[in-house]
Amino acid sequence: MIKTVTIVSLSRGMIGESFVKHETDLGVRRLEEMGLRVKFGAHALKGIDYLDAHPEKRAEDLLEAFRDPETDLILCAIGGDDTYRLAPYLFGHGELEQALRPKPFLGFSDTTINHLMLHKLGLPTFYGQSFLADLCELDKDMLPYTRRYFEELISTGTIRAVTPSPVWYEERTQWGPDQVGVPRVSHPNTGFELLQGPPVFEGKILGGCIESIYDLLTGGRYGNEAEICQRYSLFPDAEDWKGRILLLESSEEKPGPELYEKALRELKARGILDAVSGVLLGKPMDGCFEAEYKEAVFRVVDDPKLPIVANLSVGHATPRCILPFGVPARVNAEKQEITFSP
Repeated sequence: MIKTVTIVSLSRGMIGESFVKHETDLGVRRLEEMGLRVKFGAHALKGIDYLDAHPEKRAEDLLEAFRDPETDLILCAIGGDDTYRLAPYLFGHGELEQALRPKPFLGFSDTTINHLMLHKLGLPTFYGQSFLADLCELDKDMLPYTRRYFEELISTGTIRAVTPSPVWYEERTQWGPDQVGVPRVSHPNTGFELLQGPPVFEGKILGGCIESIYDLLTGGRYGNEAEICQRYSLFPDAEDWKGRILLLESSEEKPGPELYEKALRELKARGILDAVSGVLLGKPMDGCFEAEYKEAVFRVVDDPKLPIVANLSVGHATPRCILPFGVPARVNAEKQEITFSP
């Protein structure tokens, strides 16, 4: 059972800003009400500007969280767009490998890159939720579907099965203190959608935010990102992807269909789409470009035998489940479930 949670800011240092204090306080209170002790990384609350200037301090917090014998769960504060900058301080002299201890690591969005870093060292991780996006939800409580999976993780240390959410929610446009207790607008959800291929397939899940992956491979946002990726071998090669299930979900920036397809074609060119045993697609935020993304996947995959399942509530669309990375998974679209073996 998880007793102590350490929150780290590995990308954007938003939780240290005064304009989100009402959210941070709310999230801490919820964690404590669940019986958890809450710790913050030494630099996690130092704000956006400080952490932007000091990626080495973000890396220090991650290393210390793994070393700390009291920390049972490492929970990422939020995403961002430059966590790749931690790589020299985690891999330059084997720092992360030396600090690594087997404990759950949970985050999503740009944290995709941290998941890949930990995958490189063989640590299974958990994808799909973060502190600010989920524990700090402004509604009267965490969203029920989201809370269900978080509570399973803290009570058992794992996730045994994921089923569809009965609803999906529109994203908020305001997050001020006057929004505390204001519910989200919800809509009925349609469940897992088998787009093509057999309904049952197996493999270990890996992947994440498609824009973060594309930027890591091509240096789309920062000139040195692809070079850092190559230097430290952050992205698995096609051989490592054999038999895995690729998870792809899109960010709150709602990338246009052209960019989404470019990212898919990059994965195709690297042999990833030909190596995997199946593809899982997260529901886009607000359902934006949902049909266009599916069409792009059909075009680029160009293999009707490869199973593709869409409309997972994971990543940037709410509510959010938690998907274990690095453990055997079995997708059954007919039974509307994904099950995991320890």
